[in-house]
Amino acid sequence: MTVSPRCPCGTGLAYDRCCGPLHRGERPAVTAEQVMRARYSAYAVGDAGYVLRSWSADERPSQVGIEPTIEWTGLTIEAITGGGMLDTDGTVTFEAAHRRDGHDGVLRETSCFRREDHRWVYVGPDAR
Repeated sequence: MTVSPRCPCGTGLAYDRCCGPLHRGERPAVTAEQVMRARYSAYAVGDAGYVLRSWSADERPSQVGIEPTIEWTGLTIEAITGGGMLDTDGTVTFEAAHRRDGHDGVLRETSCFRREDHRWVYVGPDAR
């Protein structure tokens, strides 16, 4: 039996039991936080396809580049508003730690999500 490595999103679960099934389209995210974690993991494992599929159709770019020189080293969820199973929109505030060319950095964002066609999607950063 092969053991899946831990998921990059920080839940402590194995990738194949956490974000892997979302990336492979085996099941949808049921909360905005799950989409946020899966998007982070997609950047960490180089899955640009999931990043695009999880973006709102109204906001989605034609392509997304994943910078191979960035190593994503940790995700911290700081706050969540809405984004639950009964909500239609929500936000997730996070810090995504990374390393590039030997230098550590942190991406901070409050991301907006909404339910579109019965599934959660990323809309973009909160502009407030």
